[in-house]
Amino acid sequence: MSDNHPRETPLPRIAILDIGIESSTFSPHRSDLDDFNQRRGDELLARYPFLAPGSPLREAADWVPLMQASAIPGGAVVPTAYDQMEAEILDLLEARGPFDGVFFHIHGAMSVVGRQDAEGQLATKVRRAAGDQAMISTSMDLHGNVTQELLEAVDLITCYRMAPHEDAVESWERAVQNLVTTLQTGSRPRKAWVRVPVLLPGEKTSTRIEPAKSIYAQVPVTEQRQGVLDAAIWVGYAWADEPRCNATVVVTGEDQAVITAEARRLAELYWDAREDFAFVTPTGTFAECLDQALASDLRPFMISDSGDNPTAGGSGDMTWAVARLLEHPAVTGGEASVLYTAIPDPEGARAAYAAGPGAQLTLTAGARVDHEHQGPVTLEGTVVTATDADPVGGKVAVVGVGGLHVVITERRKPYHLREDFEYAGVNPDEFDIVISKVGYLEPYLYGLAADWRMALTPGGVDQDLLRLGHQHIERPMFPFDPKMPDPDLSPTLLSPRVENDA
Repeated sequence: MSDNHPRETPLPRIAILDIGIESSTFSPHRSDLDDFNQRRGDELLARYPFLAPGSPLREAADWVPLMQASAIPGGAVVPTAYDQMEAEILDLLEARGPFDGVFFHIHGAMSVVGRQDAEGQLATKVRRAAGDQAMISTSMDLHGNVTQELLEAVDLITCYRMAPHEDAVESWERAVQNLVTTLQTGSRPRKAWVRVPVLLPGEKTSTRIEPAKSIYAQVPVTEQRQGVLDAAIWVGYAWADEPRCNATVVVTGEDQAVITAEARRLAELYWDAREDFAFVTPTGTFAECLDQALASDLRPFMISDSGDNPTAGGSGDMTWAVARLLEHPAVTGGEASVLYTAIPDPEGARAAYAAGPGAQLTLTAGARVDHEHQGPVTLEGTVVTATDADPVGGKVAVVGVGGLHVVITERRKPYHLREDFEYAGVNPDEFDIVISKVGYLEPYLYGLAADWRMALTPGGVDQDLLRLGHQHIERPMFPFDPKMPDPDLSPTLLSPRVENDA
């Protein structure tokens, strides 16, 4: 790969830009520059296995990986951090261009403090830097938001079709393949766009269950229609309070009649099912879920502490659930073994790590960022494990108080992969109850759970959306306005910026 590839090459030059975070505007957490993992050059190219050396897509273009900046979900991004990342993106496009195409990889739910539709505005600036002739293909999370500004700036757009997102890499590859194909054929597809006034959490729209399972099964059916290049349904992001937050359908292709009809069909399927969407597992208050877990013989029994889920944008440092566990005699008395993941607290994690396994200590931890519902908790117990091997969490310790084992991390992180627990030095299979700050269970946790409940706990990603107090979403919107009239689901047709050359 050459950064200064001669312009006369028969291969198209394609830039890779990758920036993303899922940002809860209801969380007091703020995402700063050091929250973003940044890659450039070959390190960024290696992120995409379908662009490995010798692969058909790698050989189809001259790939110029410019920049990646991605973070685990959190609060809104501080403007100075965002401005620095945006400036580098635009500078790189100008300095390394011209480009025939841009793979514009975003999440779709990045919020910046004091701004709205940061990704739509970024897309407009990327378009300006790349020029109207460049083909821009965008890949998104299905929990992202799609505005007209974003759609007008890009040529191609798609998103995941599974929740949990087991098809993420497949979706990225589809966006890249569509880009390469259109550059090879010279086609300039149209886009049929429908805003669907429904805003639901991902835990109610999992494709593991109905109705999302059947609705999303129709997406590839649409994609196979003659004259269609791609189809996508976005759930939207429920924990940001912006006008762009809602479900969306986009069908892309060259046959105007077909893409318009299919966009309307998919939108109507989603709207008609709005009252059928339900949580992916039985739910209840935290007390109810804990009582059910204690009474069950199934082990390990999983409980999702959903209101502070860091994979959805929660601060991750709430102590509300741990405070209730410390008050429960069956837990502190050791009648049941309970693993809780996790509380990020830099000072607490370092103190426990310094004390080392076996040390008795009194530790105050958590609620440094989000203390609206509960202040820091005091753990009087034993350091069970302590490690500094976690590349994300930093120093990590497990503190035992009776039957309760609490994971304390130096840096905020989710716990949903096997290696997360391995880094902490604990085996979740050995506990009666495993409580994790998560919503729907990621594949590893889903396979681990003998049974599962989702506790409807408070926090920045509260599953009860009506408790959050949205003020800026477009109304009427379901479920905020349950008796709203049926909306006009007629698609808006967006023509190519540059007419077909083929």
